[in-house]
Parts: sequence; C-alpha cells; structure tokens
Amino acid sequence: QVQLVESGGGLVQAGGSLRLSCASSGRTFSSYAMGWFRQAPGKEREFVSAIKWTGTSTYYAASVKGRFTISRDNAKNTVYLQMNILKPEDTAVYYCASSNWLTIPTEVADFSSWGQGTQVTVSS
Repeated sequence: QVQLVESGGGLVQAGGSLRLSCASSGRTFSSYAMGWFRQAPGKEREFVSAIKWTGTSTYYAASVKGRFTISRDNAKNTVYLQMNILKPEDTAVYYCASSNWLTIPTEVADFSSWGQGTQVTVSS
C-alpha cells in the first residue's frame, strides 16, 4: 500500500509560480510511475503530467506544456510539480498518484493510489 501526501499549494497571482511536492511511503518509490491530476469545482479530474518510474520520460497535458515541469527524487521518495506562469484556469485541487505502469500512464484508471490533494488558487 502506498501513502501519498501533497504539499505546496496556495494562493498566487496570475503569472506567478508554485512548486507542489508529493511525499510517498509504504512501497519502493522508485519502482512506479507518478502523476499529477487536478480537479476544478464542477469538473472531472483531469490529467496534468506524469513521469516514468526511471525519471527519464515525462508527459504533459497540452494546457500546461511549457509552463509546468514534473520531476522526481527517488532518494527522497518525492515527486514535484513546478508550475510557472500560472493562470486563473489552473485553479483546482491538485492530486498526485502512483501507478504500476512501466510506461507513462495518463488516465485516472491507470493509477492505483492517490493523495488527498492540495488546493491551488490563481487570482487574476
């Protein structure tokens, strides 16, 4: 069983930056892919980014590509999401998740463990 805890959310003005962190415990962190999703009020949970278990491959939703960067530190059992040039439409609860996929998963169903989420609010 994997436990995931997100942190780093908050309130930021449009154009600003935040870095989310997700600490993992309970299993060998380096053996599984990690992803970030977000969910805005009244909307479905949507894929943001994912990183392969090796850390050598990443994938981004078109809406965040070029602004967000996912990374992982297997020694610290932590995955990060650096978010730059934030926009009001980035406002959502952000969740990290883990997957047993050997490639890069992008669907909610591909992930087996989820954190509780951290709120990101971008003001205009």
